[in-house]
Amino acid sequence: MIDERFGLSRHVTLPGPLRLDGGALLAPVEIAYETYGTLAPDGGNAVLVCHALTGDQHLASPHPRTGKPGWWSRLVGEGRPVDPARDFVVCANVLGSCMGSSGPSTINPATGHPFAMAFPVITIRDMVRAQAMLLDHLGVGVLRAVVGGSMGGMQALSWPATFPDRVRAAVVIASTARHTAQNIAFHEVGRQAVMADPKWRGGDYRDDPPAAGLSVARMAAHITYLSEAGLTEKFGRKLQARDAKGFGFDADFQVESYLRHQGLSFVDRFDANSYLYITRAMDYFDLAEEHGGLLANAFRATAARFCLVSFDTDWLYPTIESRHIVHALNAAGRAVSFVELSSPYGHDAFLLDAPEMNRVVDGFLKAVA
Repeated sequence: MIDERFGLSRHVTLPGPLRLDGGALLAPVEIAYETYGTLAPDGGNAVLVCHALTGDQHLASPHPRTGKPGWWSRLVGEGRPVDPARDFVVCANVLGSCMGSSGPSTINPATGHPFAMAFPVITIRDMVRAQAMLLDHLGVGVLRAVVGGSMGGMQALSWPATFPDRVRAAVVIASTARHTAQNIAFHEVGRQAVMADPKWRGGDYRDDPPAAGLSVARMAAHITYLSEAGLTEKFGRKLQARDAKGFGFDADFQVESYLRHQGLSFVDRFDANSYLYITRAMDYFDLAEEHGGLLANAFRATAARFCLVSFDTDWLYPTIESRHIVHALNAAGRAVSFVELSSPYGHDAFLLDAPEMNRVVDGFLKAVA
């Protein structure tokens, strides 16, 4: 008999309540997710993969709106570091997002209308607690590993800190243990762009979203995902489909056209209010603050092993942030591997073709009992 809990494009409504860091109780808790592979009889082969800010549960399956391959199909799949032939892989849409999990675009049972800005503000730790509820539903007690890049890496760090007995290993790629003032500043520019759009209407925009504001927010954020060297190599000061400057405000340069395209394509697949909520969750993230002001305290209760990967051109979450985490893990007496990889692609390197990263992750996961 087929177990309906497992497979692609799954959705579950859990009764809750889920107590959030902000003090609110969320009930019910909706979670959209996908699973790949088969759960071992002892449940010991489960790997949770956590997505980044604008990611989703379509980890290694085509995206239903864009038709593009799964966002981390380079890392997850047959013969890859996270292999469904060996691992039972779970990827859940985070709390606050817009691809089926509870968030501002889901229906508020009290009103029959979308929550919009009545949805409670959430944190990274709230996302992790919701994932734990999903794993309980799936019959997974202890994770063989939790893997994530960028905001997914924040979740991968939060997992052993929040549930020290439920994780055997954590892979944290291009991430950080807290948002810096610069990180918060870039996010605030994006949020203000959304909220300044007249169509935002205090979050109650229904079928006429603030596309212009969200597009600008995405353009600003996208710059932080790239490196100066990568932008220069790809675009330089080349003009866009013209032989001379137009002496106007159309997209004269290729890089302008590229950013406009990124912004416009983003609004077709993402919700503006979700962008506000998830960026706020990332800005609130400070793992040391959650554990008495000392990062090492976050890891003292767990026996998990850790693997950290950074990229030399990532200026959003630079290598120094990973080193801070490594030092804290050392202080807590935890086993940790760390490598800085070279890439011209900046922060986005973890999502692109990165054979060195795959080798590191593959070797680490194969060593996890």
